[in-house]
Amino acid sequence: MKKTYAAAGVDINLKSKVISQIGKFAKPTLGPQVLSGIGFFGGLYELKDYKKPVLVSSVDSLGTKNKIALALGKLDTIGIDIVNHCVNDILTCGASPIFFLDYIGIGKVVPDRVVAMGKGLAAACKGVGCALIGGETAELRDVYHGDDFDLAGIIVGVVEKDQIMLGKNIKAGDAIIALPSSGLHTNGYTLARKIFGETAADLNKRYPELGGTVGAALMKTHICYYKQLKPLFPDIKGLAHITGAGIIGNLPRPLPQGLAAQLDSSKWSVPPIFSLLQKKGNIDTGEMYRVYNMGIGMAVICTPQNVKKLTGALKGAKVVGEIVKQTGNARVIIDGKGYRQDKVA
Repeated sequence: MKKTYAAAGVDINLKSKVISQIGKFAKPTLGPQVLSGIGFFGGLYELKDYKKPVLVSSVDSLGTKNKIALALGKLDTIGIDIVNHCVNDILTCGASPIFFLDYIGIGKVVPDRVVAMGKGLAAACKGVGCALIGGETAELRDVYHGDDFDLAGIIVGVVEKDQIMLGKNIKAGDAIIALPSSGLHTNGYTLARKIFGETAADLNKRYPELGGTVGAALMKTHICYYKQLKPLFPDIKGLAHITGAGIIGNLPRPLPQGLAAQLDSSKWSVPPIFSLLQKKGNIDTGEMYRVYNMGIGMAVICTPQNVKKLTGALKGAKVVGEIVKQTGNARVIIDGKGYRQDKVA
């Protein structure tokens, strides 16, 4: 009997049909700068209308939120999650997204699942004026077993050299404004799965404090902050996207050496999913701040003079603290207790 690639586990024809469908979703995201999108060996993008452009790139994956999505049969929003995550990352430099590439590694191509992911990717890209310019769908039965899959994204953005935002001008006395998250966004799901479980029965369990199922709370989409923040860049000194490593690991990243972030937790609302996680998992408060965003999706740092303008323009924005001179090892101080990434300072 002759051997075929399909018999070995890779159906090229099926994958081609799926990619063709994703290409249809991606087409509305392709502007005149895109010279070659999905279907060619590489995506070509012509950079226009910049004087001294600096390219900004970032790569990330959905992580184990994909396990929750798969158990619930809800794969239509995870493409949105990964695009929004990547857009927020380059946003912290002051960059605007120009194009996005995806990677879907999967044990077996199930058309409905892959198309649902692609549709979400395209919708999120279109929402921020970003071209879904290419990607890779890899059918790897010897790597991903059963229904396992991985979803990752690479984003490229651009910023004028004189408008790069790296936080170099942040000073003691500057204010910290929090923009609310919708929940876990795309981080900390390995711990959450250990606490809540990952079967459909586990995830469809209702909790009064959530007002619904835990699965619905865990699947809330990662918020994109680009559209609301971009017009306000001139009034912002620095941004911190609170992702993996939580508040403690991310908030110090734009701060110059010798400065720390001082927060008052009573100034912002913590979504109930975090309180339930902490209670059910018996998790130390410091560990919660080290793993999760705790309700702060993006931290905005500005002068006290710009606080009123920013809080008036940004939905749900709250002043939650200020920048202070660092004493000791702590880069983040919450409710008077100092933290650094590896331990309590």
